[in-house]
Amino acid sequence: MHAIEKILARNSGLRAVTTGEIVTAKVDFAEINDLYLQTVFSFYEMGGDKVWDNTRCAFVFDHYAPCPDIKSADNHRQMREFAQKNGLKYHFDTNCGVCHQVMPEAGLIYPGMIVVATDSHTTTHGAFGAMGTGCGATDMATILLTGELWFRVPEIVEVRLEGQAPRGVFPKDVILAVLGRVRADGAVYKAIDFTGSYVDSLNVAGRMTVCNMAVEMGAKTAYMQPNRDVLDYVAARAVRPYEVQTTDPGFAYAESYVFDVSKLTPQLACPDSVENVHPLEEVVSGEGVAINQGYIGSCTGGRVEDIAVAARILKGRHIPEYTRLVVIPASRDVMLECMRAGYIQDLMEAGATVSTPGCGACLGAHEGILAPGEVCITSTNRNFPGRMGSTQARMYLASPATVAASMIEGRIADPRKYLD
Repeated sequence: MHAIEKILARNSGLRAVTTGEIVTAKVDFAEINDLYLQTVFSFYEMGGDKVWDNTRCAFVFDHYAPCPDIKSADNHRQMREFAQKNGLKYHFDTNCGVCHQVMPEAGLIYPGMIVVATDSHTTTHGAFGAMGTGCGATDMATILLTGELWFRVPEIVEVRLEGQAPRGVFPKDVILAVLGRVRADGAVYKAIDFTGSYVDSLNVAGRMTVCNMAVEMGAKTAYMQPNRDVLDYVAARAVRPYEVQTTDPGFAYAESYVFDVSKLTPQLACPDSVENVHPLEEVVSGEGVAINQGYIGSCTGGRVEDIAVAARILKGRHIPEYTRLVVIPASRDVMLECMRAGYIQDLMEAGATVSTPGCGACLGAHEGILAPGEVCITSTNRNFPGRMGSTQARMYLASPATVAASMIEGRIADPRKYLD
């Protein structure tokens, strides 16, 4: 069996599972973000009183942190009341950050677990050798009642990433290249196993970026076999004992894609789709693309490593007049570390606006949304019309390094010339 199948089998009390089988599995941790107050309503409508285990579920206030309007403020109030009534051990309020960042930091994510959250980018946690997937309010209410949920055992697709990334090519570039080939519907309800020498050597932040965007190919979940960086990270934080699962030798993948990372150049996902991916040099030829805003943040591009490379590029420089750069760290811990290292100061001196850790403008709610006709280059994960504001705005997805380089020139630019 594949490691994901072993996780599903163990949590279902079965010796083995097969592709397409429907199982009912125990959930190791459940997370509800502040878009999903309906979960509370559904819980009560199903006759719920107290959650099945107040140490295995949490609210994370990240999409509207701090609240931009009265409605979101009232949602937070009601969710806080539910958390207090149930005595939840873990509660992440508006001072904490994005769910997919704060949960690993708190030691709640570890190899071999099943984590379900009301957010599609829960595939991020495959970076830790966990099975992470998203669900809606009704399914989440079921978990809060019973601690279990049904799953269809997915087909497993291998994405093998071999080689060493050239200078200026970052994990975001790699996953964009994968998206351009596999496409937005290439792995619907499948699991993607990222393998290969590139993955073996990838740090925690890079692994999280790659697994995060597996859902942009339709994947139900993602997986990476934990390496030493992951095991050290988890060992220093995990709140529960855990068991690393491994894939059996000779396991047959449903499909396999192979990429030579050493041949990649910086990539862009152009408007208006994550699969509309092109090498950056194709886009910047001629006069290039003028931009109004750069954005560095979210569960895809707001970690210490992301902010560090942007600060490295922008230190001692300044963004052009009438442009803007918004930087939103993925968590409080990320922001504090970046402040200690001087990255935040360097970015602010370059003209950046630094805002509260959280999702920010990634979902088009606040902290940097776009006006009609504006162009934004962003380290986030989606660029369909209206994602970050107006449906008439255009978004280019890129690495944080490319975002920073573009802010120097006021148009989409190649980061490699600024990395020396």
